Amino acid sequence: MKKLLLSILAVFLLVEEWLWDMLTAFSHRLFVWLHLAGFERWLAKSSPRVAMAAFVLPVALVLPVKFAALLLFAHGQIIQGIALLLAAKLFATLLISRMFAVTRTQLLSFAWFNALYTTITRWLGWAHERIRATVVYQQAVRLKQAARAKLAEWLKA
Repeated sequence: MKKLLLSILAVFLLVEEWLWDMLTAFSHRLFVWLHLAGFERWLAKSSPRVAMAAFVLPVALVLPVKFAALLLFAHGQIIQGIALLLAAKLFATLLISRMFAVTRTQLLSFAWFNALYTTITRWLGWAHERIRATVVYQQAVRLKQAARAKLAEWLKA
């Protein structure tokens, strides 16, 4: 049972890592495309309170959308509710990852945030160690590397 659970968690971890990396890279490109480099520079130098507001804002913006998804579920529109929920989650993750990357120093100046971040990072590190040791995770990583190599080879042709 433990191996099955770790294998399932390994798949979730791979998806989470892929999404986080993809969304972080995409958000960087999006901010460049939207000419928000000046805003990012300003935000990176802002006070911790402003940084916290910028970090929390995406969560506050997405909350009403999540309620709308719940309304869709309540009215039997399951597929639309799932689609809206996933879109909101991806959008929030995109913004939160970018805001965290830009404001990390200021956010960690809050003792409670630093303690929370340290605790979560420690737990995730412990969990990732166990999951990365599974055969499923290692095979998936090899498959991902092979797919990237094939894609790079295909793009060169």
